[in-house]
Amino acid sequence: MSTDLPDQHDDAAERPSKTQRKNEMKALQALGERIIAMSEAERARLPLSEYMRFAVEETSRIRSHEGRRRHMQYVGKVMRREDLPAIQAAFDAMEQEAVRRDQAFHRLERWRDRLIDDTSAESLEAFIAEYPDVDRQTLRQLIRNAQSERQREKPPTNARKLFRLIRETAGMPR
Repeated sequence: MSTDLPDQHDDAAERPSKTQRKNEMKALQALGERIIAMSEAERARLPLSEYMRFAVEETSRIRSHEGRRRHMQYVGKVMRREDLPAIQAAFDAMEQEAVRRDQAFHRLERWRDRLIDDTSAESLEAFIAEYPDVDRQTLRQLIRNAQSERQREKPPTNARKLFRLIRETAGMPR
C-alpha cells in the first residue's frame, strides 16, 4: 500500500531535537555573556549589529536577577542573527594577540633574570647587541643595584625598574 504523503520520519531526522536547540541557545547566551564581560574597546573590535550593541548596553541597567536572566535569553535570541564565524574569528585574533603579548612579556622577564644572574658581561653585551638604543649607563646601574638587592635579600625595587627599562627599550606597552 503506497501513500502520497511525505515520509514524516525524514523531516524529524533533519530537524534538531529540543535538547540540541536548548544547548545551542545556552551556547549563544554564554557567548553573549562573554561579549558583555568585555571592555568597550574590545567589544568595538567585534562585528556586532546595532541590535546586539544595544542589547549589550541594556544589560548594565538591569538589576534584578530574574530580569537579567530573561535579558540573557533575549541576548541569545539576538545572537542567532549575528555573524558568528566573524565574531569567533575576532575572538581568536584577540586571543592570539594576548598569547603573543604574554610570550613577549616572558621573553623580557627572562632577559631581566639573565642580566641580573650573569655576573660576566656576556648577557649585557647580548642585550645591547639586540637593543642598541638602550641607555647603557642606566642599564648597568640598575643591574648592579638589582644584584646588590638580591644579595642583601631586599625587596626587588631595582629589578622592577630594570624590567621597566627593558620593556620600554623593547617598545612593549604597559
